Amino acid sequence: INIWCAAGKGTFGTEELIRQITQTRLTSVVNSRRIIVPQLGAPGVAAHEVEKATGFRVVYGPVRAADLPAFLDAGCKATPEMRRVEFTFRDRIVLTPMELVQGAKYLFPIMVLAILLSGFRSATYTADHLAAGAPPIVITLLLAWLSGGVLGPALLPWLPGRSFSVKGLMAGILGLVLWPAACMPLHVEPLDVAMALLLIPPIASFLTLLFTGASTYTSLSGVKKEMR
Repeated sequence: INIWCAAGKGTFGTEELIRQITQTRLTSVVNSRRIIVPQLGAPGVAAHEVEKATGFRVVYGPVRAADLPAFLDAGCKATPEMRRVEFTFRDRIVLTPMELVQGAKYLFPIMVLAILLSGFRSATYTADHLAAGAPPIVITLLLAWLSGGVLGPALLPWLPGRSFSVKGLMAGILGLVLWPAACMPLHVEPLDVAMALLLIPPIASFLTLLFTGASTYTSLSGVKKEMR
């Protein structure tokens, strides 16, 4: 997946491959004039240009590195299974920690600021207002974070909508359904309810949108269109 992203945005491609082959003097290190390139890097690699510039013929390897031994044993021939890109529930869950960390960079500074401002529940700023207002804010933002960073990726194929932002919005609505249960031990006010309604779906939508770079079925043009 990382190599697919790199190929899509141009950091792994024809020029870089030629540069690395030249800099490492690969021709003096190996006898073969064949170089195996990850299949997901194909969008950024012009095989004929690499061969013309370096003398190395590009062979596209399997999707997954784990299949390389079998690919080499078969004389660099890939089976249909080796060519197939899968994005299972397990694959998506493995990526959620990265998405959570990425989302935390935006969310936690906002959370700290919102907690500090929660003391203004009336004309005066008091510790009691802060103690009452902080827990609903924390729960709201945590649910938004988890909805967009975990529920969105985990339920991606089953969430309604085609775009990631719409799928994230649906994940946010699921998080919104969980909000009353999460806040059950607390005393919540209409302001807290309004805050949850206004924050959880859009934040979850934004965080799920960030998952486009980790998925296997988006395109650079599609991401640009969705970000407009």
